[in-house]
Amino acid sequence: MGYECCACNHCGKFSCLRTITALAPLAYVGISSYSGFQEHASSFLSGILEDHILSSINLLIQEKASGRDGVNYMRLLGVPSFDENSIPGCLRHPNIAPVLGLLKTPGYINLLLPRTPYTLENILHYSPNALKSDWHIRFLMYQLLSALTYLHGLGVHHGNLCPSNVMLTDSCWAWLRIWDYHRLGFNLCFEHGKSNSSHIPSRVGCSVEDCSSQGLYADLKLSPPLDWNSQFNRWWRGELSNFEYLLFLNKLVGRRWGDHTFHPVMPWVIDFSTKPNEDSDSGWRDLSKSKWRLAKGDEQLDFTYSSSEVPHHVSDECLSELAVCSYKARRLPLSVLRMAVRSVYEPNEYPSTMQRLYQWTPDECIPEFYCDPRIFYSQHSGMTDLAVPSWAGSPEEFIKLHREALESNRVSCQIHHWIDINFGYKMSGPAAVAAKNVMLSSSEPAKPRSIGRRQLFTKPHPSRQVSMQGIPDRMKESAVGQHQAHEVETEKYFLYKSTCLQELEQASSFSEHAQHLRPVYCHAQQNLLKQNPSFKESQTENLESASNPHDISNYCRFSPDVGLNYLLEHIDMQDDDSTGYQELLLWRKKSCLSRTSSKEDAEDIFSVGCLLAELYLRRPLFCSTSLGMYLESGVFPGLMQELPSHIKILVEACIEKDSMRRPSAKSLLESPFFPSTVKSVYLFTAPLQLMATNGSRLQYAANFAKQGALKAMGTLAAEMCAPYCLSLASAPLSDAEAEWAYLLLKEFIKCLTPKAVKASVLPVIQKILQTTGYSHLKVSLLQDSFVREIWNQIGKQAYLETIHPLVISNLYISPHKISAAAASVLLICSSEELGVPITVHQTILPLIHCFGKGLCPDGIDVLVRIGGLLGETFILKQMLPLLKHVAHSCIGVSSMNKPEPMHSWCSSALVDCLMTLDGLVAFLPREAIVKDLIEDQSCLHVLALTQTNLEITVLQVAATTLMAICQRIGPELTALHVLPQLKVLFDELAFSQEISNGSGSLGKSLKVSKSKVNGEFQLESRMDLVLLLYPSFCSLLGIEKLRQCCTTWLLLEQFLLRFHNWKWEYTGESPRSGVENVIAKVPLLSKGSTSDYSPAKLLLNGVGWSIPQSQGIRSSKNLMPQRRLANAHQSSVQTYESASKHFKTEPWFWFPSPAASWDGSDHLGRFVSPKDEFPWKIRASILSSVRAHQGALRSLAVCQDENTVFTAGIGPGFKGTVQKWDLTRINCVSGYYGHEEVVNDICILSLSGRIASCDGMIHVWDSQTGKLISVFSEPSTDSLHLVSPLSSSTKIGADHVDMLNSNTSSSGVLSSPFDESLYTCMHYLEEVEKLVVGTGNGSLRFLDVSQGRKLHLWKGEFSESAFPSLVSAICSCGSNKEQGNGASASPSWIAAGLSSGHCRLFDVRSGSVTACWRAHDGYVTKLAAPEDHLLVSSSLDRTLKIWDLRSCHFQGTYRWSIQFLSLGTGCYFNI
Repeated sequence: MGYECCACNHCGKFSCLRTITALAPLAYVGISSYSGFQEHASSFLSGILEDHILSSINLLIQEKASGRDGVNYMRLLGVPSFDENSIPGCLRHPNIAPVLGLLKTPGYINLLLPRTPYTLENILHYSPNALKSDWHIRFLMYQLLSALTYLHGLGVHHGNLCPSNVMLTDSCWAWLRIWDYHRLGFNLCFEHGKSNSSHIPSRVGCSVEDCSSQGLYADLKLSPPLDWNSQFNRWWRGELSNFEYLLFLNKLVGRRWGDHTFHPVMPWVIDFSTKPNEDSDSGWRDLSKSKWRLAKGDEQLDFTYSSSEVPHHVSDECLSELAVCSYKARRLPLSVLRMAVRSVYEPNEYPSTMQRLYQWTPDECIPEFYCDPRIFYSQHSGMTDLAVPSWAGSPEEFIKLHREALESNRVSCQIHHWIDINFGYKMSGPAAVAAKNVMLSSSEPAKPRSIGRRQLFTKPHPSRQVSMQGIPDRMKESAVGQHQAHEVETEKYFLYKSTCLQELEQASSFSEHAQHLRPVYCHAQQNLLKQNPSFKESQTENLESASNPHDISNYCRFSPDVGLNYLLEHIDMQDDDSTGYQELLLWRKKSCLSRTSSKEDAEDIFSVGCLLAELYLRRPLFCSTSLGMYLESGVFPGLMQELPSHIKILVEACIEKDSMRRPSAKSLLESPFFPSTVKSVYLFTAPLQLMATNGSRLQYAANFAKQGALKAMGTLAAEMCAPYCLSLASAPLSDAEAEWAYLLLKEFIKCLTPKAVKASVLPVIQKILQTTGYSHLKVSLLQDSFVREIWNQIGKQAYLETIHPLVISNLYISPHKISAAAASVLLICSSEELGVPITVHQTILPLIHCFGKGLCPDGIDVLVRIGGLLGETFILKQMLPLLKHVAHSCIGVSSMNKPEPMHSWCSSALVDCLMTLDGLVAFLPREAIVKDLIEDQSCLHVLALTQTNLEITVLQVAATTLMAICQRIGPELTALHVLPQLKVLFDELAFSQEISNGSGSLGKSLKVSKSKVNGEFQLESRMDLVLLLYPSFCSLLGIEKLRQCCTTWLLLEQFLLRFHNWKWEYTGESPRSGVENVIAKVPLLSKGSTSDYSPAKLLLNGVGWSIPQSQGIRSSKNLMPQRRLANAHQSSVQTYESASKHFKTEPWFWFPSPAASWDGSDHLGRFVSPKDEFPWKIRASILSSVRAHQGALRSLAVCQDENTVFTAGIGPGFKGTVQKWDLTRINCVSGYYGHEEVVNDICILSLSGRIASCDGMIHVWDSQTGKLISVFSEPSTDSLHLVSPLSSSTKIGADHVDMLNSNTSSSGVLSSPFDESLYTCMHYLEEVEKLVVGTGNGSLRFLDVSQGRKLHLWKGEFSESAFPSLVSAICSCGSNKEQGNGASASPSWIAAGLSSGHCRLFDVRSGSVTACWRAHDGYVTKLAAPEDHLLVSSSLDRTLKIWDLRSCHFQGTYRWSIQFLSLGTGCYFNI
C-alpha cells in the first residue's frame, strides 16, 4: 500500500501481508495468463466465491450451528457495533471492491476487479435523479463510511475518495475502489491557487526492502487529473490546438474511445465540395448551427417542436452509434456492423465517398477523420475503400488538409459556437430553443445511466485569441510578401492591444464560471511523515498505547452472542426517526472527542465532506482556487450557503480546517444524520451483495423475512429493501428456489404499503407471469390464496389493470399445460367475487378476443364454466350474442376474397366459438336452445355446414356439435326446427358431382376405411358429411321420419351403401346408441392433445382446490360437469326453473341491446382535425339496466373496485336521494336520504368510506352506516364564515340513520330557485385530501373534510355575460394518474367548466386565473385531464373537445362531434 514508514506496518497496527489479506481475501496471487483470467472470471460469475458465508448466515438466522463466518460478517456490518480495533480476518467488507486476482507480469501487478455498470461520477453527470431522495443519499454515504471505518481500522487510508472511485452495481450498491495517490507519490500543493503535479514517483512499493509483500506492488504510471483551467488558457492563447482542446472537452463529458455508443465527437468543418481555402466562403460549414439542424432544416425542426407531445428538436445524440459504426465500417468486424447498423450486411448501402458521407448523416464527425488515414481502407471483400475528395491525392494527404482546416483561423473564430451547442449553454433553456437544439428528454429520468448528455458550461464560450496567428506562410516567401506581412502584423498588433483587455476579461470570467470542471476532494500534506513532527509524535503515542501492535490479545473483545433474536432487536426500527437540527448540533460538539487518529485519515474525512456536499449541490464544493483560499483564510466557498442546514453542520465538521478536530468515520456512522431505517436496511441488504448464488441469496432473504425482519424494520425500510431482494425472484429458478421466492413475495406484500406494492412488487409479478413455458413460481402465483392477498393489499382495480390480463395470457399462444390449468381455475373461482360486469368486461371479452389465436382447451373451459356459474340468463343475454357475432363474422370472411392468413385465423376462431357454444348448451333448457340457436333459420351450425369455403376441420366440428345439440333437444324439436334447415345441405350433397359420377379417384378413396382418432371419424372431404350426419339422424329420428323430411334420402342411402357399405337395419337398440357409434366428443385440433385429462376440471371438481360458493343455485351449477350425462336434460330443466325463480326476486333484469349483440346501428361520430375528417364509431355493450330512482338520475360515482356504484336522483317528495348499488348482485344495498333538495353531484372521498353529496350544500356521510358526519354551506352574506356545526334539525342521532332499502318511486324537479351562494359540483384532490366545490357565482371553495372546516376561496372572473355563471364541472391535473412509484401526482392546475360554456384554468400555487376561454356553445357537463397538458371538455351542445394547454390561444387541436349520449334513460342507469 506504499506507506513510507520505518517498519513494514500500517499505522503500527498490522503487517503488510495481513492488511493485504484483509483487503483482498478473495484474490488469487500468481502469474498472469489468459487461461487464468478466464478461470477467475468464471468463478466470479458462478457466484461461489462467498457462498459459504451466506450459508453460514442462513444457519445463524435459523438458529442452527453456523460456524464463525456468519458472526464475523455481521461484525463487519456493525453488529453489535463498529469496532476499529478488531482483528482483520479473511472476509471481504461488502463495500470494498473485490479484488479477484493479483496477476504478475514483468514489471507490473495486474489487479483483476469486476466491472460495474456505473460509477458515482456517471450518476452525478448523466442521471442525478437516480438518487431518488434524501434517504438514498444517506444510504449511499452510510455504505462509504462503513468501508472507510473498516479501512481506517486496518491502519489504511484511501487517499483519493472521489465520485469516480465509487463503483455502483446494477442495484446501485456502492463499492469503494482502493487507490492511494498520496502514498504513491502524487502530491498536490496549493500555492496561491496553483497546483503542482510534477512529482511522479520513480518506484512504487513498500518502503521496507525485506518486506515479503514487496513484489505485490506495481510500478504504476499514474496520469494527473484533468485540469480544465490550464487547458482552456493554453487553447485561448493559441498554445493548444483545436483538436486537442476538443478531445479534452470530450474527456470531461465522459466520452471514451472504443465505446461506439459514447464515442468522442468532432465537428464537420467543411462539406468536401471544394478544397478548403480561408480566402473563400465556399465549402465551409456553418458552425453556429448543429449538424442536425443543417441536415433537417429549420422548417422541419419547428414542426417537430410544435407538434410533439414533448417539445424537442433533436431526438438523438449529436453522435449516434449508427453513425460511428457507419463511419468506421471499413475497419470494424462484420458482426459489429450487423448488430449496430443492419442485420443483413449489404456493402453497397454504406456511403462510398466523403462528400456522400457528409450529406447522408445528420450526426457530427469523429476524431479519426482528422488523425487516422487507416479508416479509409477497407478490410472487407465487397466494400470499396472510402474515396477521398478529388482535391486530396490520398487518405494521408486528406487527413493533413482536413486537420489544417480544423486548425484554420476561420474555424478558430467560430468553433466556440459549436462548443456552445454540443457542450455549452445552448444545450438547455431559451438558448437551446433559439438554436433549435432542444433534445428529447429521457422517459426514465430516475434510471441510472453511464452515458448521456453533460452540459459543461452555462455561459457563452469565449472565442479563441487568433489575432496574431492569421498570416499565411506563402506571404512571407518574398520580400514584398515580408513587407506586406509586416504591415499586416503592425495593424493587427494595434487592434489586438485595443481589444486584448476586454477579451482577457471575458476569458477570465468564463474560466472563473467553469471552476466546477476542476473539482478537488482532498489536499495532500507535503511529506507528512517526514516534515510533520507532531504527526510522528502522535504515531509514537499510538504505538506506545498499543504496546505490541502485533499482539492479538490487544484486539480481542468480548461481544454478546449474535443470533436471530439479537439481529431482530438490532433491526427493529421505526419509520419516523427523522434527524433533528438540535441533535446534530449536540453531536457536533461531542464529535471532537472521537477525532481522527491521523491526518491521513482526516484527509479521507475531508473527502467525505466534499462528496456529501456535492450529492446535495449537484456540483463540486471545492476547486483548487476555492480550496486554496479556504486553507489560507478559512473562508468557506459560497456554495456552502446553498446546503440544507443539517447537511451544512455535517459538512463543516468534515472539512474542519484543523484536521485533528474532524470526526472519525465511526463517529459519522453513529451520528444522528443516519436514521435507524438506513442502518436496518444496510444490515438486511449487505449479505445480498456477497458473491453467492441466487439460490443462497433467496434463501437468506426469505428466511430473514419469514422470521419477521421486514415487519420489524417498518414499511419505509422494507420498501427500500425491495429492489435488492425482488430482482432475485424474476430470474430463472429451480422448484426449491421458487418456493423461497414465493415466500419472499408474500412477505413483501404483507409489509409494504399499497403504493409500494404497486411500485415494487407488481412489476416483478408481471415479469414472472410473462415468462413462457413452465415455471413453478408462476403456478404458485396463480393460486387463489395469493391473488386474494393482492386484493386485500392493493384492491381489485390495481389487480385488474396489472395482473389479470397476464393471467389470461397464460391461456393462449402456446401455453404450458400446468400454467394454463392454474390460470383457468383462478379465473373461474374469482368470477363470482369480481361480479358480473367486471367478469364480462375483464374476462369474457378478452378470452373471446383470443379466439383463433391459439386459445387452449382450458381457455374455452373457463368460458363454459363461468357461464354455468353465472346462470342461464347470463348465457342467453351476454355470452350467446357475442359468440353469434363472432361466428357470423368468421363465416362472412370465409366467403370473401381475403388473404390465406385471414381465412386460417377465421377458421380457428370459428372452431373455438363452436366448441364454446357446445359447452354452454349443457346449461340451457331445450326451449332456450331452440329459440336462441336454431329457430328462424338462424342455426349457426347449419350455416357453417352450407359454406363451401370452410376448412374440413371446421365442418367436422360444426357437424359434431350440431348432432350434440340435436341430441340435447330431442327428436321432435330436431325434426321440427333442424331438418328443414338441413334440406339445402342434403340436396347439395345428394346432387354433387361425386355421387352422380359414382367412380373415379374419389370413389376409390372413399372405400378405404376412415381413420379414427379416439373413436371419431376424421373427415377427409366434404362428402364425408353424409357419413357423419345421415346415420346419426337415422339413429335419432328413425329412418321413416328422416325419409319424410329429406326428399333426397334415396340418393344419400345409395351413396352410403355403395361407398361405405352402410344400410339401415333395425336392431331394437336405443336410438342414442346408434348416434354414439358415429358421434364422439368434440374433435381436438392438435395431434398431441387427445387425452381426456384436464387439470382445471379435476381441480374444480374438488381435488386440491377450494371453490367459493354464493347462492345455492350457482353452487349446484358449479359442480355440473361439462360432458353430457344421461340426465343432462332433466338437470337443465330443474336449473332453468330454479334460475327463473331466483331472477324474479331481484330488482333488476338483463336484456340484450343492439350494441351488445352488435347487430344494431352504431353511434356514429366525426373526428375533426385541422385538415381532415375521419368517421369513427362507438360500440357499447350494455350488461344490465336497473331502475335506480323514481325521478331523474342526476349523478353517478363508481368506486375503485368497480363493484360499488352510488347514484343520485329524485326520490319521494321531490327530495334528493343517494343509492348504493352492489354490481355483483345488481341490487341496492343502502342509501342516504338526508337531502331536502335535488342532489346535483356525488364524490367518493378516497378509501375512507366517506361520501360527499351536494344539493346546494355539501353533506358528508358514512357509506357503511349512512350516518351524517358534517354539512358545509356557503352563506350568501359572509363568504368567509366557517362551516357551522350541525343544527338540531340536521344532526343525526345514533338511533336515526338515513339508510333505507326503499323501492318506492316518484318523479320531481328542483324545488327552489338556484342561489349564487349554493354549491354546484365537487372534485376530490386525493393527493392533498381536500375537496374542491364550485359555487353559483363561478368561485371555487376548498374544504378540509377530515377537519370539518372550510379553507380558502378562489374567486373567478365574470364571463362575457352580465350575470355570473355557475361552476358546472371541475377537474385537476394528475387527479386520475399515478407516478412510477405508485404515488399520486400532485396537481399543478385546476380547471372549472361553467354553465355559459366557458372554461377557466386556475394556478394551484397562487389561485389566480391563468386562462379563460369559451370552450362550448352550451352548458359544460364534464371535464377531464388525461395528461398534464391536455383538457377534455363535453357540453350540452353535443360536442366533446380536447384542448392542448400548451397552445397560447387554447385552440382545440382535436375535436369530436358526437351524438349526445345520456348517462341513463330517465331513472335507469346502464352498465
